[in-house]
Amino acid sequence: MIDHARDLKSVDEATERLLAAVAGLDNAAAAEPSRLPGWSRGHVLAHLSRNADAIGNVLAGLPMYASAEVRDADIERDAHRPLAVQLADLRESAARFRERTALPADWSRTVTLRNGVTDTASRLPFRRWAEMELHHVDLGIGYELEDLSAEFTEREIAFLRDRFAADPAVAGVTGPAPALLGWLSGRGDGKVLTVPGGGALPVLPGL
Repeated sequence: MIDHARDLKSVDEATERLLAAVAGLDNAAAAEPSRLPGWSRGHVLAHLSRNADAIGNVLAGLPMYASAEVRDADIERDAHRPLAVQLADLRESAARFRERTALPADWSRTVTLRNGVTDTASRLPFRRWAEMELHHVDLGIGYELEDLSAEFTEREIAFLRDRFAADPAVAGVTGPAPALLGWLSGRGDGKVLTVPGGGALPVLPGL
C-alpha cells in the first residue's frame, strides 16, 4: 500500500542529499555535461526545480506543464544560471512542493500528468522521489545506482516493469538490482543481466 506521507519524508531526505552534493560544485562544474545526452548538469538542476512546481500543479488540479514546448523552454532558460541561483531555486521549489502537499487533499483521487498519463495522487510523492534519486545519479558527481536504497530500487523496478508490462519478456529479466534498475530506466546497458533461455535483452520503448 502506498504511504504518501512516508514517501514525502523520503523526498525531503533525497532533496537534502542532492543539495548537499551539488553545493560542493562550482559554476564551471555545473555547466559540464551530465550523463543525460544533450543536457548539462545545469539542465538537470533546472528540470528538478521545474518538476517540483509541475507536480505541485498536478496536486492543485492544474496541467502539469502549459505545454511540452513551454516545459523545454523553461529548462533551457534556467539551465545556464550561476550555481548559487540553481541551489536557491531548488530549495524554494522544494519548499513550495512541501507547502502544497501539506494542504488537505483527497490522496485517493485520480490525477493527470504529462501526455495524458493518469495516476493516483498518493503516488505523486514517489514519482517526485524517483526524480530526485535518478537525476542525482545523472549528475555524475559520485552518487551511483548502487547508492540508492534497497526500498527505492525495489519499488522503482516494480514501477518500471509495470510500465513495460506489454512485453512479458521484461518480467523475466533478472540480475543485480542496481543493474536491473539502470537498464529499465535507460541508465545502463544491462550486460550483467540474465534473460530466460539465454536470449538477448528485449528492446525497451522510450520512457
